[in-house]
Amino acid sequence: MEISLALNLPRDELSVPVARRIVDASMRTVGVEDACVDDVALALSEACTNVLQHSGPGDEYVVALRLDDAVCSIEVRDLGHGFDFDTLDTGAPDTDEERGRGVALMRLLVDRVQFESKPESGSVVHLEKQLNYADGSLLDRAITGGL
Repeated sequence: MEISLALNLPRDELSVPVARRIVDASMRTVGVEDACVDDVALALSEACTNVLQHSGPGDEYVVALRLDDAVCSIEVRDLGHGFDFDTLDTGAPDTDEERGRGVALMRLLVDRVQFESKPESGSVVHLEKQLNYADGSLLDRAITGGL
């Protein structure tokens, strides 16, 4: 079973909870366990916030979700000038700082985080997480052949 959706969102801080709620609801509807949904939703929020803060000019960004059996893949793509991810501090964030925890959080919450920058065509944050699902859910039945 594969489920995919793409959201073209305005570069506005109000779009972050919209993306989060749509992805959250989609995953819960097919039976992904709450803890997995919560992890993915928080990592997605951090990725979207990074786009809003760092991507430069552009009117919109794209969130693409794919559930393929027991794997969730998300891409957050900005359509701006790109961002040099090599400049990100990948160490532990300073506990006194209000900002700078997004990348560390993403790495704690999902199994794989990858950054790709294409100068003058935007940046992509790839998130991937193995999913746990509730027994008897649509996702469980699709994976185990019960459909």
